[in-house]
Amino acid sequence: MITLNVNIDHVATIRQARGVSEPDPAAAAILAELAGATGIVCHLREDRRHINDRDLILLREVTQTKLDLEMAAVDEIIDIAIATKPDLVTIVPEKREELTTEGGLDVKNNFNRMKALCSKMHDNGIEVSFFIEPSGEQIEYSINAGADMVELHTGTYANLADEFQKSAELYRILLAATSAAELSLKVAAGHGLNYFNTQAVCVSGSIDELSIGHAIISRSVFVGIDRAVRDMIELIRDAELLIER
Repeated sequence: MITLNVNIDHVATIRQARGVSEPDPAAAAILAELAGATGIVCHLREDRRHINDRDLILLREVTQTKLDLEMAAVDEIIDIAIATKPDLVTIVPEKREELTTEGGLDVKNNFNRMKALCSKMHDNGIEVSFFIEPSGEQIEYSINAGADMVELHTGTYANLADEFQKSAELYRILLAATSAAELSLKVAAGHGLNYFNTQAVCVSGSIDELSIGHAIISRSVFVGIDRAVRDMIELIRDAELLIER
């Protein structure tokens, strides 16, 4: 069964637009869990453009399922992660000028640093996921570095307009998911997934979790977080039922 992790970053984005105290990402996390989310995701960026240090502390206190901290592999954030102890850290590439994460982490060309990071997190009881392109090579380097999980970048798939190219990218994601699962990695997928393109990703029997944020928070403006999360879970379940038939 594919589970849903809800990224609540953009609740904080709305708050930061006015520099006030609401809406509260921790409150959003509680509502998402009550609606059926099995994990909460947040990205503590170096520039603190949305989630801040206080948010992370509160999220650690209130999250009852799994707290996944997305982060760059930089010393300041590593120290914060070790102090806060999320259940999982997802290591992502990060550029200050980007609006959102633009692609997967290059584990191959940063192997020694990623291996040392995995070891440090494991010593502190924290699991590690690498946010990577759906590439067999990156999967191989991820498992050799000590990753517990990989999250496959679905942004390219989500943004393609040409249906032939979109199908080809989807096939690449599904193939990578199977390869990672065969190596005993847990497999997640995320970035750009929404209420129209998520079901196709669910045809893989190898993806354990989906990480979705922007689409759910956007929908919640009109229907509330409870309904937005439940609608996404229903889409996932419907896709799984179709596969079983």
